[in-house]
Amino acid sequence: MKKLSRIAVTPGEPAGVGPDLVLQMAEHIWDAQIVVFADIEMLTERAKLTGVTTQLIAYTGQTEKAPQGSLYVEHIPCDAPVTPGELSPDNGRYVVETLRQACAANMDGDFDAVVTGPVHKGIINQAGISFSGHTEYFAAQSNTSDVVMMLSTDGLRVTLATTHIPLAYVSRAITAERLDKVIHIINTDLKLKFGIKEPKIFVCGLNPHAGEDGHLGREEIDVIIPALDKLRAEGLNITGPLPADTIFNAKYLDEADTVLAMYHDQGLPVLKYKGFGEAVNITLGLPFIRTSVDHGTALDLAGKNLADPGSLQKAILKAIKLANREA
Repeated sequence: MKKLSRIAVTPGEPAGVGPDLVLQMAEHIWDAQIVVFADIEMLTERAKLTGVTTQLIAYTGQTEKAPQGSLYVEHIPCDAPVTPGELSPDNGRYVVETLRQACAANMDGDFDAVVTGPVHKGIINQAGISFSGHTEYFAAQSNTSDVVMMLSTDGLRVTLATTHIPLAYVSRAITAERLDKVIHIINTDLKLKFGIKEPKIFVCGLNPHAGEDGHLGREEIDVIIPALDKLRAEGLNITGPLPADTIFNAKYLDEADTVLAMYHDQGLPVLKYKGFGEAVNITLGLPFIRTSVDHGTALDLAGKNLADPGSLQKAILKAIKLANREA
C-alpha cells in the first residue's frame, strides 16, 4: 500500500490572497494529507468574510486525509490583527515563523514537501528581518549552500543561473564555478525528484545572439562555453549556449527537460507568458521538496474570494507528484 504523503502549506502574507486560496483548497480531494501552517483564528475570520464554508481541524499528528471541505491546521498565532489588503510589519515575524516551522517539519522527516503561498518581502524587511525570498530562506535554514530556482508549466521548465540580483551584477555572477554548481544541481534533481534518467539541459547565452563570436560580449567565449564543455566531458547532456531569442521555440523545447536562463528576466517572462496562473515555482537542491505559486500577494483581491486558485492547486499537485516520485 502506498504511503500517504504529508504536505505542509504556508499561506504567506496574511493580508494577501494566500489565506483565501488555501481555504478554497479544502474543496479538493487530494492524494495526500494537507496541513496548513497558519493562524487558525485568522483563517476562520477569512472564511467568514469570503463566505467559504470550511471546517478547520487542529493538527495533532493525525495521519489521514481531511474530509472534503476540511483542512488540518498547525496553529501558529499571528502577532497582530489582520485586515485583508492592508500590510502590517507587526505580522512579519509571524510569516517567517510559519516558514521556519514548515521547514523544520520537512527537515525532521515528518512531512514530504512544503508548498508556499505568496509573501511580501518588503513588509518582512520592515519588521526588522532580513529576507530576500523563500528560496534563500529555506537554503539558509537547511544549511544548503547552493539552490536553484525552477519555474514549471505545461511544456516548459525554466531554471535560473542567477535569481534576485540587479542586472548590473549578472555578468560578474556568471562564473565557471557558479555554472558548474547550478547545472550539477539541476541534473541531480531532474534525476532524483523528477525521475528523468538522462536529463537534457538547454542553456541560454548571456549576451544578444549568445555573444556573436565575441562581437557582442565575451562572456560566452571566456566563461560559459568552457564551463559547458567541461560538464559535457563529465557526461552531462547539455546543449548551448544558444541565443535567448531563439531557444524558446519548439525546435529546442520539444527536446529540452529544462532551459537554463542566465538571469531572472531572461527566462521567466517567457514562462509566465506561456503559463501565468498555471505555473509552479520549484526549489532545486534542497534536502526536501518545495513548490510555490508563481504570483504575488494580490492585496486588492484579498478577502473578496476573487483570486484564481490555479497556481496553488498546481503547486500542491506538483508537490504530491514529486513526493510520490511521479513527476
